[in-house]
Amino acid sequence: MTESRQAGRSPGPGENLQKWLVSLPPTLFLLAFFVAPALLMVVASFQQVGDFGGLLPVLENGQSTLSLEAYRFFFGDWIYAEIFLRSFLVATATTLLCLLLAYPLALLIATGGKRHRDLLVLLVILPLASNFLIRIYAWMIVLGPAELLYTPFAVIVGMVYVHLPFMILPLYTNLESHDPALLEAAQDLGAGAWTRFWRITLPLSLPGVWSGSALVFIPVLGMFAIPELLGGTRDILIGNLIKEQFLDNRDWPLGSTLSILLTAAVLLLAWLAAWAGRPRRGRA
Repeated sequence: MTESRQAGRSPGPGENLQKWLVSLPPTLFLLAFFVAPALLMVVASFQQVGDFGGLLPVLENGQSTLSLEAYRFFFGDWIYAEIFLRSFLVATATTLLCLLLAYPLALLIATGGKRHRDLLVLLVILPLASNFLIRIYAWMIVLGPAELLYTPFAVIVGMVYVHLPFMILPLYTNLESHDPALLEAAQDLGAGAWTRFWRITLPLSLPGVWSGSALVFIPVLGMFAIPELLGGTRDILIGNLIKEQFLDNRDWPLGSTLSILLTAAVLLLAWLAAWAGRPRRGRA
C-alpha cells in the first residue's frame, strides 16, 4: 500500500527543481550551439549576396532583401543533385565497408579474453590519439607511388580508415553485453555456428549496427578534408561544395542553402531508418 501511494504521488517542488537544474545545462547547450546556428543558417539561406560577398542586411532602405534566389539556383542546376547523389553513394559505400570490416573484429574482441580484449580496444582507439591531418598525409605517401592518389578509391580508403573506429566501438559495446547462455542453449538444441550467428548474435547486435552506421554515415556526408586531400578536384562532394561557397566564393546564401538541405536529407534518412526499425504488430 505504501509503495503504491509513493508511485502515485505527484513530484514535490524540490524534485521539480532538481529536474530543472539537471536538464537546464544540456538544454541551454543545445539551444546555443545547435538550434541558434541552425536558425541563423535558415535565415541566411533566404538572404542575398553582398557586394563583396557575405550577406546583405535583411532590411535595406526599409525594404526586405529576403528572396528564394539561392533555392532557385540550387534546383535549377542538375549538377547539385549529382553532387548530392555522389556524396550519398560515398557515404553508403564507406558505411558498408566499415560494417564489413568492423563486425568480425568487434566480435573477436567481445569474445576474447580479458587481457587481449583490453589490448585490442586500445589498438582500435590508438589512431584517434594522433593528428587527423598527419594520418591523411600518411595515406598520401602510401597511395602516391601506387598512382592511386586523387582517385575515388583513395577517397573511400581514407574515409574507411578514419571512421572505422566509430563503427567498431558501438558494435563491441553491444556484442559484449550479449548473454552467452543464449548461444549455449542454442548449441545444446543442435544449432550450428552459422545458425547461432544468424538467429541470435546478429539480431541482438542490430542496435549496435544502427548506432555505428549513424556515427559513420552522417560525418562522411559532411567531410571535406579527405576528398580534397585524397581525391583532388575531380570528384567534389557536398562537404567540399559547402566549404567552397563559404570560404572561396563567399556565396553565403548558397552555402547556407546547401547546409540546410543536407541537414534536412540526413534528418529524413534518420526518420526513415527509425520508422523501418520500429517493431510492427501483426493484425489479428
